[in-house]
Amino acid sequence: MLGERSLDTLRSDDVDIRHYNIFQTKANKQLSSNLQNKVVLITGGAKRVGAAISRELHAHGASLMIHYNTSKQAAEALQAELNFNRANSVSIIQGNLLDTDKLSNLISETTKQFGQLDILINNASTYKPTPIGKINEENWQDLIGSNLKAPTFLSQAAAQALKKTHGCIVNITDMHVESPKKGYVVYSVAKAGLVTLTKSLAQELSPEVRVNAVAPGPVLWPENNQEFDEEYRKRVISQTLLKCIGNPTDIAKAVKFLVADAPFITGHILAVDGGRSINL
Repeated sequence: MLGERSLDTLRSDDVDIRHYNIFQTKANKQLSSNLQNKVVLITGGAKRVGAAISRELHAHGASLMIHYNTSKQAAEALQAELNFNRANSVSIIQGNLLDTDKLSNLISETTKQFGQLDILINNASTYKPTPIGKINEENWQDLIGSNLKAPTFLSQAAAQALKKTHGCIVNITDMHVESPKKGYVVYSVAKAGLVTLTKSLAQELSPEVRVNAVAPGPVLWPENNQEFDEEYRKRVISQTLLKCIGNPTDIAKAVKFLVADAPFITGHILAVDGGRSINL
């Protein structure tokens, strides 16, 4: 007795289940919580949130190419730290992400050093105020260049290498995309573009490459910015549902989840902000 379900329906369901099981088996082979034999290129990976991401992925077995621009000392120190834990697992590379013609060099040097590329983390970012009346060509090029243009061209350069390994891309966006921060016009525009880029790349590079983003909230106060005084910080915390700020490791763990434990997620923006983005 088949009850209310027809034989054709059962056969159709069986095909769908077999297809899903095949997909899951393939995905589980490609993506494991253990990132051994995976190679990561992370931009701006030597300091702050970038360093936390580097440490988290390395702790789970990944080999890293850590990009930096001016933070040579921090990059060398992090390389020494991680290579002490696992020899020859981390290299560093300098590059100005605003020099679009040289972005492909980051990919070629990574594959030359490690033989492949599995994961691209577009983390590097410039953050500074640009209120109306203060926007000029220089800060437009800097903010759009680092937050949107570089991830676009670097992802394009990495596409073929990532398709070979059925890899993934994670972009680091910002919770203020939905509620732009007053006085940060160009930065907000750039990060909003990065969200759209994430979804566009997910379409363009599927099914071989997954593309997602993490949208951090208050996890680390900006450096050398007097705007973020004690009063401002208290106000931010009061607007956060969990009534505290997070930690760079919260962002790092979210990235690790997307690259290692989420084979059926692509085109998604994961907010890691203590609920602040829904409470503004």
